[in-house]
Amino acid sequence: MITFKNYIVKASSIGMFIIFSSIFLFIQSCKSDKKETQHETVVEEKENVIEIITKNMDFQMPDTISSGWNTFRYKNQSPQTHFFLIDKYPEGKTSEDAEKLVAPVFDSAMKLIMEGKTEEGYAEFAKLPEWFSEVVFVGGSGLLSPNQIGETTLNLKPGKYIIECYVKMSNGIFHTSMGMTKDIVVSNTASGNDALTSDIDISISSTDGIVFNDSIRSGKHIFSVLYKDQIVHENFVGHDINLVMLDENADLEELENWMNWADPKGLIEPAPNAVTFIGGVNDMPEGNIGYFSANLEPGNYALISEVPNALSKNMLKTFVVIK
Repeated sequence: MITFKNYIVKASSIGMFIIFSSIFLFIQSCKSDKKETQHETVVEEKENVIEIITKNMDFQMPDTISSGWNTFRYKNQSPQTHFFLIDKYPEGKTSEDAEKLVAPVFDSAMKLIMEGKTEEGYAEFAKLPEWFSEVVFVGGSGLLSPNQIGETTLNLKPGKYIIECYVKMSNGIFHTSMGMTKDIVVSNTASGNDALTSDIDISISSTDGIVFNDSIRSGKHIFSVLYKDQIVHENFVGHDINLVMLDENADLEELENWMNWADPKGLIEPAPNAVTFIGGVNDMPEGNIGYFSANLEPGNYALISEVPNALSKNMLKTFVVIK
């Protein structure tokens, strides 16, 4: 077991899954923690803040939002870990298609994988509709533990989108199948907001991993996240950024393994002990920039991506916040 106190950098091998399809995964993660301390990540009042509230398996938010730069203030008031991911589906496809044609395939595949039938599980993905390969993930929040508030700022073009969370229940059923999808419209009316001014800049790529200046003092910060590239990893998802607060006994190997949804024990309730997810920026295309805000107390933290073997890919970076 690797705890933060005796953490030795090493590559963790959890096995590679057989790839039967080159599709982009529809899911991306929501995770559960038992912390009740609310970690406000609001840095400053911003114009046109869009509030999203989850109390169960839902997204309580407006049906129509303005285009351009907007800050999403996500309040996870549920007992599970969640995130929100914004998907651009092909023209004419809605959350009903996601729930009826996409989610059942992933549930069936995950059931077989959890039974140890990995090959049969991945073969299920051949049943996805052909148009699913056209789905584009355009950003969202990082994982948020229960009773946490996160802020993520994105630039969205006008159009119709679907918002979702695909963390897994303890039985392996994805939150999407529990009704955690919602159709939203991004209107032609511009928000009038500008991009944020960050004080901590992060870049992420398949070649360099997560790169940032890890000399961070406590207080309020605005992080920018530049996606230098984007690829489909072994578990069919692209890389993203999740900010995690670590207790002294946090098990980094357990956290790394849990971040791979394709592992039978990955992205599943309950989340690992001694970690609190406090936001980030979800999967985005190459060249895109998103922002997230956080009010950091002194202590141990990590940035981690939802990919297999994150440490060996330089996508698990620990750092210490000092006063």
